[in-house]
Order: sequence, then C-alpha cells, then structure tokens
Amino acid sequence: MTPTLVRQHTPHAGAAPHVDLRARARDWSEIQERMLVPLYEAVYERLDLGDGTRMLGLECGSGLALLMAAARGATVTGVDSRSPELLTLARRRLPSWTPGAPGTPGPPPGTPGIPEGPRPHGARGAGTRGGTVRIVEGPPGDAMDPSAPAFTLVTAFEPIGCLAGDSDGLGALLDGAAPLAARGAAVVLAGWGPPERCATTSVLRVATRLADPLRSAGSWRPALRDDLEEVARRTRLRPDGSGRVACPFGYADARSAARGLLSTGLFDAAIAAAGQEQVDKELAEALHPYRRPDGTVWMPNVFRYLIARIP
Repeated sequence: MTPTLVRQHTPHAGAAPHVDLRARARDWSEIQERMLVPLYEAVYERLDLGDGTRMLGLECGSGLALLMAAARGATVTGVDSRSPELLTLARRRLPSWTPGAPGTPGPPPGTPGIPEGPRPHGARGAGTRGGTVRIVEGPPGDAMDPSAPAFTLVTAFEPIGCLAGDSDGLGALLDGAAPLAARGAAVVLAGWGPPERCATTSVLRVATRLADPLRSAGSWRPALRDDLEEVARRTRLRPDGSGRVACPFGYADARSAARGLLSTGLFDAAIAAAGQEQVDKELAEALHPYRRPDGTVWMPNVFRYLIARIP
C-alpha cells in the first residue's frame, strides 16, 4: 500500500512506466486502501480519538483515515503533495459531511473505500454532530491556520519499511508538521511488520527481483525491526508506546488482487525494468498460493504502529 503502501511517483533510473494515474488512484481507493482499516481503528481506539481531537493527517491520499476520524468527532485536516488524483477522490468522498454542522450525517453506507457492513466504532449517525474535514494539497506547512488551535494528533499512516530510503521522506514531513502541533501531541507512525508474519512479503519479492539492477532506488525491501523508532529518533520525537495489528489483504479474485497491489506503486521499478507483461505474469504466479477454492485471495499480514510525542 502505502514511502510505503502507495507511492505515486517512484524515482529510479531508467524510463518511467506509463501509468494511468486516475485508474491507479481509483484502484487504490476502491480496492487497496481499505486493507489498513484495522490499523486506523486500533490507533483511534488506543488514543480515544473523538470530540476535541484536532488531527493532521500526513500524505492523506484518498482520505479514508480522515473519514473514519471525522466519524468519531475529530476535527481533521489532511495534507498531500503527491497525487492530485487521490485528493480528487478524497474531496468527492467527503463533501457531503465536511461542514460538520448539527444534523450533518456521517459517511453513508457504500461510500467508496468504506467497507460494507457495520460502521466503524464511534461513527456518527444522522442527526448527530460529526467532525469537520479540511483537505490541503501541498506540504504540511500549508495546513497552518493562525486562527485555529494547534493539532493534538499527527498521523503518518503510510507504512514505511518496504522501500529503500522510504523513511527519509517521512522525516521531512514530520519536521514540517511538528511546528503545527501542540507540545505533547501524539504522533503516529506506521510500518510493515516482520516479513515472516506478512504473507504479502513473498509477492512483493517479485518487485525486487524484477527491478534489479534498479532495486536500490525504488523497489520493495524487508521491514527492519526498528524502522519506526529510527524515524522518531531522527525527528526528535519521544516514543510513548507501540502495537501490532493484523491487516489481512483480502480480494474478491486474483485480478482485483493484482490491481490493488499495482496501485501501491511498489512494482513501478519492476515494470520499468522488465515490462508490464512480465510483471503481470509473475505477479499472478506469486498470488496463486493465496487463492482459496472460491477464487478469493487472502494474505494475512501484520503492521506496526508507534506512538510518539512532540517534546
């Protein structure tokens, strides 16, 4: 998914593959983004997110984490400077309830990217007050509002630990966000769990193998135990707890699985090196062991999160 599970523009040597960015954004928001819902829910529950929380979501993408936070009553600002296509989807997803006035309903069932079934814990229904959402295209500094109180929560939900050097960009984002947050505000970092506990590891190895010799610049690499702690140390944040969350990747069929995984951008270097046809072929082969008798694809994974504090 998203640096991480989603990277819209992966720098690497060689010609960049042609990508339909609108189709990729749609595949991300409709297929892949929801795989991280358990992570969002676990963090919000642990931090008791709700009324009174002022949240800044870094690299917010198509906005599912923002929507879930606002459903709990938080006042939310999302920033993203990477993908106008994803932000377009976020604005389509959120406008019906971003005002947050009394009587504004929460996100309706069937909203793109919201899993069908029970609403997230704490979601607001019709006739209640939900939180407000503001989306900013640009770096964290563009979210500054001198008239508003400082943020009490900063989230960086894009999981690091799957691309070489992906923590560098996160460090720069956190440096830009820190002046906007209150002293003692929580900062949430997310990352992939141990490779041996992530079934998707074997599928992502295809990206590394096919991307060689470009692997140093844009392909998947195994997560390291202290990835998150290292980012916190470099950005002078104070660690204040961590956790692991099961985030299985489940797809209706192999085609949906391939579309979802390709929407992350983790295979871009492989496509540039080996071509789309070869990547499609080897990706299908790598997914085969995870196909169930009914045709669905199921890959258990574990993700980590670290809660740190602004000093």
